[in-house]
Amino acid sequence: MTDISLIRTNAPLTFGQQLRLTAKLSWPAMMAQLSSIMMQYIDAAMVGRLGADNSASVGLVSTSLWLFWGICSAVTTGFSVQVAHSIGASEPARARRILRQAITACLLFSVAVSAIGAAIAFPLPGWLGGDDAVRHDASVYFLVFVLALPLLTMNYLGSGMLRCAGNMKVPGGLNVMMCVLDVVFNFFLIFPGHDISLCGISFRLPGAGLGVLGAALGTVSAEVITAAAMMWYLCGRQPDMAIKGESGSFRPTRDVIGRAFRVSAPMTLEHAVICGAQIAVTVIVAPLGVMAIAANAFAVTAESLCYMPGYGIADAATTLVGQSYGAGRKDLARRFGYITVGAGMVVMTVMGIVLYIGATAVMELMSPVEGIVSLGAESLRIEAFAEPMFAASIVAYGVMVGVGDTVIPACMNFGSIWLVRLPLAAILAPTMGLPGVWLAMCIELTFRGAIFLWRLVSGAWLRKGL
Repeated sequence: MTDISLIRTNAPLTFGQQLRLTAKLSWPAMMAQLSSIMMQYIDAAMVGRLGADNSASVGLVSTSLWLFWGICSAVTTGFSVQVAHSIGASEPARARRILRQAITACLLFSVAVSAIGAAIAFPLPGWLGGDDAVRHDASVYFLVFVLALPLLTMNYLGSGMLRCAGNMKVPGGLNVMMCVLDVVFNFFLIFPGHDISLCGISFRLPGAGLGVLGAALGTVSAEVITAAAMMWYLCGRQPDMAIKGESGSFRPTRDVIGRAFRVSAPMTLEHAVICGAQIAVTVIVAPLGVMAIAANAFAVTAESLCYMPGYGIADAATTLVGQSYGAGRKDLARRFGYITVGAGMVVMTVMGIVLYIGATAVMELMSPVEGIVSLGAESLRIEAFAEPMFAASIVAYGVMVGVGDTVIPACMNFGSIWLVRLPLAAILAPTMGLPGVWLAMCIELTFRGAIFLWRLVSGAWLRKGL
């Protein structure tokens, strides 16, 4: 069986072995990403049963939450990439030193970000142009998540470190567990208690009836439990990474922080700018009405079913390319880049076809409101055509992150969304409504994929690594 240790031992790898290793690492990573998306589906479907206003309150702040989550996740990546290079270079002691410093640095950073989020939680829905009817629930939903950011960041750090060490199964399994916990917690926290009958036996099922607040508390509870399990395994059980019982300083040092900054700073800035653009899209959509806001939020969640497998393959690409680069095997890193990008494009093309065919059925799972279903399905069918090139941009970005090349790819990402998507959306929305916004997105994602493919083939990313 092909094992990732072959990379750092400089053993030769045939094309078939490279394909099998890519599949071996990609499959659990894809499952982890899909379980994360299932959580969003669960939240959307359960909140959708409460009505259009509740759905709109969640949809209004969802892009703002992605901004805060993404910033914290990007910060952890700077440390995870260093771990991949250290493992690839067969230096486990250095990997453990990076882990200890990462825990301290990421906790401090996430506490600061959490404080900023809490300070803007209540004025935020008004800034985004939300109706008075949805503002309070939107603020409460946002506040619960940002207060939990330090613990959620440990989930990002733990899963990222395990993946970069070559362990995809534990993060994948724990994310599936998180999905199951989310279903259970949400069921009892969102809806009020009610009577049910099974086989002629009636009994009362308890429920807190917290609505949108219950959705936030349920999801956060599931993520916090998963974060604890993730960090326990990483620090106590993972070979080459376990720091339990080992002496060593948790104080960040200049060299580790400097390298993390080189990787994470462009990613953090890029994510902030991209999410800023997504928030701007929300502002463009908001005047179209509550139906459009809810349909847009549900369609974004539905589309994620297509692109999250791409992010799973991108996680595998970061590990494979990062360890190859750390082992000094640049030709192998390039080959893994081509293989993973090709695999991502194939998988997401298939998913795009499935999305086009099943757009209405997917939307009906999340909302019983006919207007929301119709608008969302029309938008999804437009977006389905962009999935192959969207895959190219997602996985190629993961490849480049693997060597520590993030500055130029970050500029490509936010330049594409700000210079192509936003102007087109602003032009098309007044005449075409929500479908015009999604047409702009489709055009922009196709353009973004093309420029990432160009950079991948040029090989410039290999010369810009750490």
